[in-house]
Amino acid sequence: MSHNIMPKETKNKEKDLDNSLTRYIREFLEYCEIEKNRSLLTIRNYDHYLKRFAHFCASEGVSKPEQIDFELVRRYRLGINRMVDESGKHLKQITQNYHVIALRAFLKYLMKRDIKTLAPEKLDLAKTPSRMVEFLDDDEIQRLFEATDEEKEEILRLRDNAILQTLFATGLRVSELCSLKKDQINFKRNEFTVRGKGDKLRLIFLSSEANEALLKYLKKRKDNSKFLFIAHKQVGIAVEKEIASFGQNAAGLTPRSIQRIIKKYALIAGIMKKISPHTLRHSFATDLLQNGADIRSVQSMLGHASITTTQIYTHITNQQLREIHTKFHNKKK
Repeated sequence: MSHNIMPKETKNKEKDLDNSLTRYIREFLEYCEIEKNRSLLTIRNYDHYLKRFAHFCASEGVSKPEQIDFELVRRYRLGINRMVDESGKHLKQITQNYHVIALRAFLKYLMKRDIKTLAPEKLDLAKTPSRMVEFLDDDEIQRLFEATDEEKEEILRLRDNAILQTLFATGLRVSELCSLKKDQINFKRNEFTVRGKGDKLRLIFLSSEANEALLKYLKKRKDNSKFLFIAHKQVGIAVEKEIASFGQNAAGLTPRSIQRIIKKYALIAGIMKKISPHTLRHSFATDLLQNGADIRSVQSMLGHASITTTQIYTHITNQQLREIHTKFHNKKK
């Protein structure tokens, strides 16, 4: 029988606890925003997880950083593990690890300020099950591209084919794709630079097919939007009105729009797998590794901060193991 030892959280906005621990948490979040230039989403997540930790500490009579010890954190993690949401489900292991990652970052900040507290390296993340990676094989990729031929409107057909070609050729995250501007692309060199997670820049290479698809799409465009991919809501109206409908600040497509586009052509192509923009990112990485690319190069092209993240692909792309199996398995003497 599991017990929820965490204090019950209400939907109403609770008054901040007035103690040094919560003050340091607030200062840590400000540090993440200013000095570390963390994304708004990261800061929001840190705020959520650390407020939960602060409430637990308050229930334990802990209000200062120097009172945080290994036993306190052990009880906190036990409480997280026993938590259930409104549907009665426990938190996933990866979500529990996010709580620990936020806490470690906070403790590291305290030590940077010479504030006595628990050493962050004493906190280990829980082991999580290996991720299963869904990707498309060569035949499915080709069918997905060819499915765009079914779109009757030429501008949409060209745009959607360019989107699919670009995602597969580059391994871009969908957010990176949506933020691309036309002037970022060097069509002569088939490359461009993108600012990814952690505000890090990386060089992206286009295949000749993706480069050609983009040029065909842009040649057909009549607007003056700076974004590489946009919505074409005015398809079918007079060219003058279409041009007028797009200002220089017209927004690009949203990640949700890209998701719908991919789902549309997956259905047309008869692909039964549940795919998303990230599936094409997985397909990009898998294709590189299966064709002999080294994992460090793939890590760099994907923009992974840690090689561990890239290693999720190795169990499905280990060509050497395949060759050993073929050479030695079931051989009759």
